[in-house]
Amino acid sequence: MERERKPEFFEALLPVLITAVLLFTGIVFLGIDPHIPLVLGTIVASILGAKLGFSWEEIKDGLLDGINIAMSSVIILLIIGIVIGVWILSGTVPTMIYYGMKLLSPKIFLVATALICAVVSVSSGSSWTTAGTVGIALIGVGEGLGIPLPMVAGAIISGAYFGDKMSPLSDTTNLAPAMAGSELFEHIKHMIYTTAPAFIISLILFWILGRNFGAESLDAEKIDLILNTLNQTFTINIWMLIPAVVVFTMAAMKLPAIPTLISGSVIGGVFAMLFQGVGFSAVINAMHYGYSSETGVEVLDSLLSRGGLNSMMWTISLILCALAFGGVLDKVSVLEVIVNKILSFADTTGKLIASNIISCIGANALLGDQFLSIIVPGRMYRAAYEKKGLHPKNLSRVLEDSGTLTAVLIPWTAGGAYMASTLGVDTIAYLPYCFFNLLVPVVSMVYGFMDITIEPSEASESASNAQTSETIT
Repeated sequence: MERERKPEFFEALLPVLITAVLLFTGIVFLGIDPHIPLVLGTIVASILGAKLGFSWEEIKDGLLDGINIAMSSVIILLIIGIVIGVWILSGTVPTMIYYGMKLLSPKIFLVATALICAVVSVSSGSSWTTAGTVGIALIGVGEGLGIPLPMVAGAIISGAYFGDKMSPLSDTTNLAPAMAGSELFEHIKHMIYTTAPAFIISLILFWILGRNFGAESLDAEKIDLILNTLNQTFTINIWMLIPAVVVFTMAAMKLPAIPTLISGSVIGGVFAMLFQGVGFSAVINAMHYGYSSETGVEVLDSLLSRGGLNSMMWTISLILCALAFGGVLDKVSVLEVIVNKILSFADTTGKLIASNIISCIGANALLGDQFLSIIVPGRMYRAAYEKKGLHPKNLSRVLEDSGTLTAVLIPWTAGGAYMASTLGVDTIAYLPYCFFNLLVPVVSMVYGFMDITIEPSEASESASNAQTSETIT
């Protein structure tokens, strides 16, 4: 048996390039789902691992480790499916849609959507929870106002990921400084420099898009039909928002996501029985299979027929395939070899940060999970930042600027698959409108090359001050 070794660079590229070709060909030309191309990529990576001297047990452990790291996200996905189904049945989502269509005008809708999702996400610390609750309602409002759903989804995701990035309650916001060796609130403060201008530009772009949808674009008959049908099908009043208020309050109190979402689904089930006149079996069916709308209004039936634990199975299977592939790549050192090769060219601060951003985006595409795109590059780039005399908060900011924000732009990542499934809009369709997610990595890279807000480490700064003092003396 060959002695275990790391792959050469060309060997490391082989499973990556083969999988990229399989995914591109399958999705673009054959119109197939990405699951099987990822499985085939995992097989190629496993064969490479065997050729490098890794035993099957080691390769299997890598595969399982890749999956295990995101199991909490999988559980949250299942619960979000339950929440969506039961909140529609309880009238919570229909009430949000009803009042949203009453209060929001088309011109300000996209800007308002981004801001609402930003506030909710900062409070909850979760882009997924935001999209699966208020995001679902805002999709309905946008549909009723005649605004293209990819634009609505882009505004929802832009706002949701603003909060996911800046909230101290967010998993990624805590994970990035932990990997880089910086302090949480120091990290958040440093992110303002890239996050604020990108979000402001995003709001301006959404305002420009929204100007195309004035009062004249409204279909008054269609809106009246939707509002009247909602009123006839559900009990609509302000009290129906209590399940959502409870969830956001618990999240703001820093309670764990899983019990918070379970509480929201239970309260939603109780409200469905008390106010919508349905039985216990209907609640259980909505939790399991989702809500099935049969109002006869096509747009409303399409919008409200969703949710349930079963609805997340396609997404979860995709996530498991992507994570298995990433786990094997990590185990056989493919990513380490590729990143080290990239680092050999990063002889300036700008090139270091640019390579870090590209590596995080690549890790998202290869590993399928935003947590892994922070953990793996964070682990590999930490020494390079220290060697350059850069403060750890520069690394933690770059990890979030690229790792956190770009995962949702790739169809087979956990974030991309989740948003497409939850919002009912394909990843490729909403991608051009995720202005915030697209702009932040660009701003971060520009800062790196122009040496803007790139801070030296405390030791490096002290040495520089001491040298200046000696020169003056």
